[in-house]
Amino acid sequence: MSYEPPPSHSPRHGRPQQPAYRPARPSHRPAYPPPQRPESLLPWQSSAPAPPTRRPAPPAVPRPAPGHHGDLRRLRTAYRLLRRTATLTALGYFTLFLLLSGFAPDLMNHEIGGGLNTGLALGLCQLPVTLLAIALYERIARRTVDPLAAELRRTGARR
Repeated sequence: MSYEPPPSHSPRHGRPQQPAYRPARPSHRPAYPPPQRPESLLPWQSSAPAPPTRRPAPPAVPRPAPGHHGDLRRLRTAYRLLRRTATLTALGYFTLFLLLSGFAPDLMNHEIGGGLNTGLALGLCQLPVTLLAIALYERIARRTVDPLAAELRRTGARR
């Protein structure tokens, strides 16, 4: 009496052999129903997901997005001009004061009256010049930058 291995095992390795045919793979769709119906919710789902919303149709005449053309460029240019004006007003005066102190000590020591010399008077004027730079910044911002930014905001809100 001889022993014959079952047909599913290889005689050499003792491992199951692969069948000559492959069974059909399951489809990519899940076996459970879609979760739109409450009776088909899975244990980790608390409620059915909201149905997808439909996007509105695009406008008949395409409008350029804000900032892609000249809108944002004009705003950046106005803001850059605003920064330069305010910075040059305050720092320009301070630089002038330092240069005069270093290179024109005779002018800065010139007495104006009552113990007040030119250097001290120019130093005391530093605060009003800084306040003037702040006021100039606010005025230019209200007149040029704020209207451009408001227009961009309105344009963006309409989309």
